[in-house]
Amino acid sequence: MQIYKLLSVLLEYPDQELIGHLPELSQHVAESRELDAAERQALRKFIAHLASQPLTALQQDYVQTFDMTPEHSLHLTHHLFGDDKNRGPALIDLGELYKDYGVQVQGNELPDYLPLILEFAAQLGDDTEARVFLSDAGKVFKVLTDNLKQAGSPYAALTSIVEGRATLLRLAA
Repeated sequence: MQIYKLLSVLLEYPDQELIGHLPELSQHVAESRELDAAERQALRKFIAHLASQPLTALQQDYVQTFDMTPEHSLHLTHHLFGDDKNRGPALIDLGELYKDYGVQVQGNELPDYLPLILEFAAQLGDDTEARVFLSDAGKVFKVLTDNLKQAGSPYAALTSIVEGRATLLRLAA
């Protein structure tokens, strides 16, 4: 279940700590038995992208991608509700689910923030439970991935992995 933790870390705002851990993350990707070949290749390519860019360029790209472009929002309920009043109850329900599992949301982040959702998935009992949880947002992951691909964002590789794992069809395989 470390794949969800890894994706969570890679989808956070890039900082010096992340850059300092890239060799360790690369090693984890190389050794992980959780990944299929396509996931492993996508993660290697994304980590290589991070390693090849100056931190300020990565930060600028992250802000432009996720903070300045609503279609790329990492807040999943935004893709379902926008600023509609129904977004509030969805956020409350998700926050209550976290509490039911004994998870406390740290900081000011909304419970629908994708890295937080992936952190939660990483803490679930097994991969089947994580996939079932993520499958509830499968359509949102597809929209987000398609939007990032259309923009040519390297982050599309990460959301594509989430999208691929957020399907119950993989459980039957």
